[in-house]
Amino acid sequence: MNEHRYTLTLSCPDRVGIVAAVSGFVAQHGGFIVEASYHTDQETQRFFMRQEIRANSLPFDAAELRARFAPLAEQFRMSWQVSDSAVKKRVVLLVSKQDHCLNDLLHRWRSGELEVEIPCVISNHEDLRSFVEWHGIPFHCVAMPNNNEQSKTAAFAEIARQFDASRGDVMVLARFMQIVPPDLCTRYAGRLINIHHSFLPSFAGAKPYHQAYHRGVKLIGATCHYVSDELDAGPIIEQDTMRIDHGDTVEDMVRYGKDIEKAVLARGLRYHVEDRVLICGNKTIVFR
Repeated sequence: MNEHRYTLTLSCPDRVGIVAAVSGFVAQHGGFIVEASYHTDQETQRFFMRQEIRANSLPFDAAELRARFAPLAEQFRMSWQVSDSAVKKRVVLLVSKQDHCLNDLLHRWRSGELEVEIPCVISNHEDLRSFVEWHGIPFHCVAMPNNNEQSKTAAFAEIARQFDASRGDVMVLARFMQIVPPDLCTRYAGRLINIHHSFLPSFAGAKPYHQAYHRGVKLIGATCHYVSDELDAGPIIEQDTMRIDHGDTVEDMVRYGKDIEKAVLARGLRYHVEDRVLICGNKTIVFR
């Protein structure tokens, strides 16, 4: 999408007149809506909306749009934001030793398929430094000694410092094999994305392919989700599966799974940076 657009996303208590009020506000200023999505969560009776507006159809910039929309948002008790497609999201990638998800995201970034900025890659190992730096991206290694909680606390504090210093919008755990501490989960709620190599909620935690093999499942999958302080239990953004059979080994399942992980993480990240994901409790509304 090369056209300059503003994306308005919001949620609020459901009531009559929300769509009319928002659309009327945009029309009042000559705004041209090119994409619109709506949903009401029946359990919470909360309304969700996403609208894309041609930037050049409005007589003011994104900052003025926010200022003018604020009174309407207050009237309907909205949680809302306006993003500008001209300002690319800044994505910080976290990895350990496995590089398939990292490689896929960097390829999509280099080809222009994923329109984001990648200010840095952070890892707890040195293995991928040359690969990342070949792409012209700064690489930071933050060591995490095993069985040393004090060192891990300091390491995650350094990761948070690097993320903030890079002005990151979202942190992506692209097979980063460490558990994020609760304080960071809270601090960056809705901004921490993980890829888990199973179809959650099945087989959370370590070695899910081994768990799946011993359970004899016929489907394996991957899950892209927001990170919460409960392990592998945050709001799910995207999932996919593939069929296997009794002849497949654990090694086969790991190999098949890498392809699913790459695709699911890329889709989930794209939905996030395009402001297509709205969180509703421990669920998500995804306007594809």
